[in-house]
Amino acid sequence: MEMNQIQMPQRPPMAYHNDDDDNYDLRESPYPRSPSGMSQYYPRSPSQSSFVSRADSTAPLGSAGAFKCDIMVKFLRQRQMEKLWSNSVDGEGVILKRGKRDFVCQPSELLFEQNGLFAQVSALNVKVAMTVKTDVIETFLRTSQLPYVPYLDGLRIQVLPNVTFLSKSKKHHFAAFIQDPGFLVVWHDDPEQVITRAEKIEQHLVSLLWKDENLVIPKSEPTSAAPSIREKAGGDVEEARQYDDKPRKTIMYQAILMGLAGLLVILTIGVGWRKVAVEVKTDSTYLRLALAAVILPQVWLGWFFFQTLVNGVSQLFGPVNQLESNSRTFSGIRSKRLETDTLPHVTVQCPVYKEGLWSVIDPTMISIREAISTYEMQGGSANIFVNDDGMQLVKESEANERREYYEEHNIGWVARPKHNPSPKDGSGEKAFVRAGKFKKASNMNYAMNVSARIEDQLARIPRHESWTQQDEDEAYKDILQQVIEQDQGRTWAQGDVRIGDYILIIDSDTRVPADCFLDMVSEMEASPQVAIIQFSSGVMNVTTSFFEKGITFFTNLVYTAIQFAVANGDIAPFVGHNAVLRWSALQDIAYEEEGVEKYWAENTVSEDFDMALRLQSKGYDLRFSTYFGSEGFQEGVSLTVYDELARWEKYAYGEFAVAHSNQADSSGCSELIFNPFIYWFTRGPVTPLFRKFM
Repeated sequence: MEMNQIQMPQRPPMAYHNDDDDNYDLRESPYPRSPSGMSQYYPRSPSQSSFVSRADSTAPLGSAGAFKCDIMVKFLRQRQMEKLWSNSVDGEGVILKRGKRDFVCQPSELLFEQNGLFAQVSALNVKVAMTVKTDVIETFLRTSQLPYVPYLDGLRIQVLPNVTFLSKSKKHHFAAFIQDPGFLVVWHDDPEQVITRAEKIEQHLVSLLWKDENLVIPKSEPTSAAPSIREKAGGDVEEARQYDDKPRKTIMYQAILMGLAGLLVILTIGVGWRKVAVEVKTDSTYLRLALAAVILPQVWLGWFFFQTLVNGVSQLFGPVNQLESNSRTFSGIRSKRLETDTLPHVTVQCPVYKEGLWSVIDPTMISIREAISTYEMQGGSANIFVNDDGMQLVKESEANERREYYEEHNIGWVARPKHNPSPKDGSGEKAFVRAGKFKKASNMNYAMNVSARIEDQLARIPRHESWTQQDEDEAYKDILQQVIEQDQGRTWAQGDVRIGDYILIIDSDTRVPADCFLDMVSEMEASPQVAIIQFSSGVMNVTTSFFEKGITFFTNLVYTAIQFAVANGDIAPFVGHNAVLRWSALQDIAYEEEGVEKYWAENTVSEDFDMALRLQSKGYDLRFSTYFGSEGFQEGVSLTVYDELARWEKYAYGEFAVAHSNQADSSGCSELIFNPFIYWFTRGPVTPLFRKFM
């Protein structure tokens, strides 16, 4: 397969950046709950940076808003001078963003410095930035040769040679030390918090110098499985997380429990047939033997009951220590964290439809950006890849709002045309089919195909020895535009849509832990045979309604049952979201249909179940992880009975549907296992896919 030979994009740590933000203390997020300004993925060079002063600003900013921003930037400059953070020399000051491509600064001389601080901050496109120059910072930068400054909890803050590197710095760090002329630049999404951020960094730097540990680069985490002590933000201590890198064994508890359930089924049916035999012996009426026709339905109906009974008793009396250990298919303890200079690149893939931008999508993106921020400060890199299936369906004003939001927050996105299999004559519209009853799989396939085509063309570009990240960015932009033009207007796309080593797939109403990327990539790197790690999810409640609480209880019950079964040795499930996937494994099982390479099955509702079967049939393992707990990954649940009925309609459509061909050309779970009854005598009861899996 051609995609298998494509090299994943190499993003130098100091050149690659995303427009996400960082929770510099991992407990005090710099992200306000309202939308904030973020930069585009491809910043203009400083000389091309588009910015305007207040006098010639064309941004739709009222006089009250302009006055408010002017007051704030002057106030911040005053606080900067009071704290002796500026020597009133060129290149030092405060810059505040008032609107799109509209910045104001103090002192005003910053505006006229060519390729200076103002131009660089404008290209970086942050809400507010401030320089901090003290004896402590100057001393550190003069004596230290580290490429970054160690920070709290194994995080790090970047060090740049001079201010001209600022526009291409890692924005998620929310700070950068500038060696020449020797100061710190701090930025934030909230002007009221930038002073606090600067104070925390300076205080930490003083503590670092006072301890005088030769400024050795710290380990990200303890290297042993024993607990260690980490410092909280307030100075308290907490017991650090444990790690386990022992060889993983195959657990057989679930096989024993299922054997006991089968034994109970046989026992109860046997007791019933003993009574039938006694009655036949008594009156010699053999008509009762016709009851043999219902033996298989009895086994089918009784199996779930006895399975539940056995599992319930097992949960009551044990053993349960396997829930806090690791096995081939289960992770109750984290793997040892990677301690390399270059961490794998993670792509967060989020398929969306017509969900509300501010009510649903934005809170999810804030959560994701916090996690990306932490990962970048640990030395990694990540990007957000939205597959927007509603962009070309909503009103133009809503589409423009989404487009501006994605651009402002450095979110790569792809949108496909609306479903239009039979366009009207003379309408000028082109035919396009959104395959599948539920369009999620075909939506992701379309977006991933755009990304794959870009990678395919990038792989053909000859790269000279002096090839830089800027050259890579320019080549990417050109090829993205070529792909869009090749699709003749069908495809809308912008931003970074390349796929990294691993894919974290989420839904539009998801919350993720702030510090999860490093743990999940560490486990994937330690287990190359694992294609998917499915994370246990809690419920994100948005109301206090009785119905939502009931569905919350049911959802928690489902994940508890899954956790117990997989910890006992059962096969791990893949539920289609809150999971990390190995990109190379998806490429390994890709198939071609109508000349297009696809990864997800479009002819079934249960594209996640199909993916799990194909991966395991290829020899990969799936794993279920619970070490983030119920407060880690969170998902939304149905708020009304109508939402829940619609959700179960999807499942019922799959559970009682059957396959029509060897390609499982229908929907649901049963259709991936059983052929239609009318084909049982010619094809057998089980589909080829499931036979291969078995």
